[in-house]
Amino acid sequence: MIFEGKTIVVTGGTGSMGKIFVRRVLTGELGTPRKIIVLSRDEAKQHDMRMSYLHKLVATDEVIYRNFMNVLEFRIGDVRNYADVCSAIKNADIVVNAAALKQVPSCEYFPTQAVLTNCIGAANIVRAIEENGYPVDTVVAISTDKACKPVNVMGMTKSIQERIFTAANILNPKTRFICVRYGNVLASRGSVIPLFHEQIKNGGPVTITTPEMTRFLMTLNQAVDAVFAALREAKRGETYVANAPSATVINIAKALIGDRNIEIKITGIRPAEKIHEIMISEEEATRCLKRGNYYVIRPMLPELLDKEESQTNVLNKEFSSADAVINLTDTISLLKKHGLMVEDVDLHSSDDELLC
Repeated sequence: MIFEGKTIVVTGGTGSMGKIFVRRVLTGELGTPRKIIVLSRDEAKQHDMRMSYLHKLVATDEVIYRNFMNVLEFRIGDVRNYADVCSAIKNADIVVNAAALKQVPSCEYFPTQAVLTNCIGAANIVRAIEENGYPVDTVVAISTDKACKPVNVMGMTKSIQERIFTAANILNPKTRFICVRYGNVLASRGSVIPLFHEQIKNGGPVTITTPEMTRFLMTLNQAVDAVFAALREAKRGETYVANAPSATVINIAKALIGDRNIEIKITGIRPAEKIHEIMISEEEATRCLKRGNYYVIRPMLPELLDKEESQTNVLNKEFSSADAVINLTDTISLLKKHGLMVEDVDLHSSDDELLC
């Protein structure tokens, strides 16, 4: 029970993935923590998250809501600020760094801001542990497929974040620094599915950049599953990669449109956008293992390699969203399975309500 009696800090805990991670921890499925600290700079999102638990607490006595009252703590602070980070993690056992600037266009227009959050924020966590000797057992970096062979600022800064945490293992042998990398999350804030829902509700057109574009697809709960797996099994410096299906964006659009008379409009690729996403590069494939349902990228730093684990490469090429694209029928089935067809979705629902 990896969370039993532990103090867990989630930076960016009011984001899409952070909220589902916190909710899953509160269920007690992996043990009841002593405390969960949500560190973020958005007081409105913290208020909304707090109120969503309070409203449900009135109607139910489920363990998740009792745990909310007993262990969940909200803190206003910014991962960019070293003092805020120190205050939050000084008594932590586990730190999950989900704070990020993750919108590709925003990072392109404001690259300095992306560096401050995605890189300096990561460095602040490492610095706090290193300089103060905080007894943190594990730090998990939440990363993205865009960090692999990056072509945009968001991907570049997330790639640097991965390297910051991997290298941190060298000078901090008492703390395990690991990474989790995954692709597009179905219906998360800012993703394409809520955009398509809105466009369809308004009568179209549904806009896609290019017909051949593919994207990895997974739910928020599957993303959290990957973090849980890494917390249980990952060795220092390893990166866990979720083995997710992929689909063409045009098939996602067609699946959501169904038999409605709505136009699909091709708008062209946006700046710094890839046609296909890469989850594992050719270079990383040479040190990639399979552990359970996940690919595991071993660290490139020789000091971190487990000499006793035999190297059995499971990939002979990069792992791309173009490799095993599901067809339209399977895309429809996937969206129906997770309640993401337009008729299933209340546009006023939050992303965590869609996929809880």
